[in-house]
Parts: sequence; structure tokens; C-alpha cells
Amino acid sequence: VQLQASGGGLVQAGASLRLSCAVSGRTSNIYTMGWFRQAPGKERQFVASINWSGSRTHYADSVNGRFAISRDNAKNTVLLQMNSSKPEDTAVYYCAASTRALYIVVRTTEPAHYEYWGQGTQVTVSS
Repeated sequence: VQLQASGGGLVQAGASLRLSCAVSGRTSNIYTMGWFRQAPGKERQFVASINWSGSRTHYADSVNGRFAISRDNAKNTVLLQMNSSKPEDTAVYYCAASTRALYIVVRTTEPAHYEYWGQGTQVTVSS
């Protein structure tokens, strides 16, 4: 499984941004996709997760109501729509894929749950 994240950039607070994660390889083995972020000097932090069918999602409290994760089945892409962005959203954003069976919400928030990671895309929100 290969993941390619894109869509990062510099935006002003309050603006919207959409991140994409192109998924290739043996996608039939994937159960869960997730987005994480890591700011300088901080640990990698869970942002959102979605099961492969797109029927279940989960969000970190810090982004719930502002961000939306979704799948574009035709393009094998996972999207992260970021609305009402804040300076504290500034980080490198990573997409990740897990082949571990079942979508268990608490597990999808843990980086160790995912075997495959994209290279990351920088998001900077200015105040």
C-alpha cells in the first residue's frame, strides 16, 4: 500500500483547505484510513479516521465540527476538508492506512494501529 498526501499550504485563520491522500496498491486489505498531524516539538496527534466503506468516521475533539473526512471511491482517495482553520492547526499532516480487521474507534486514534504512512503535507495557518 502506498499513500501520497497533498493539498497543504499557507492560509489565513478562518480559511478552508482540503487535503487529499491518494491510495494505491492492495487497497482491498485496508479497513481504516486516518489523518494525523505533528507540530514542531510535539507528538503525532490524531485528527480523524474513516472506515474503508466510508460509513463510519471519528474526529479529535479539537477539530470536530470544523474538519470532515471522506472517501472518493472512484479515485481511491481520502479527503480531509479543513474549515474555520486556526493557527493551532499548523502542522505537518499525515495520512495513514490500517489493514487490521474491524473499525474500532479508540484504536483508530492510535498511530500504532496503522501500518502504512504517507510522506506528510505542511499546513500553516496564519493569524
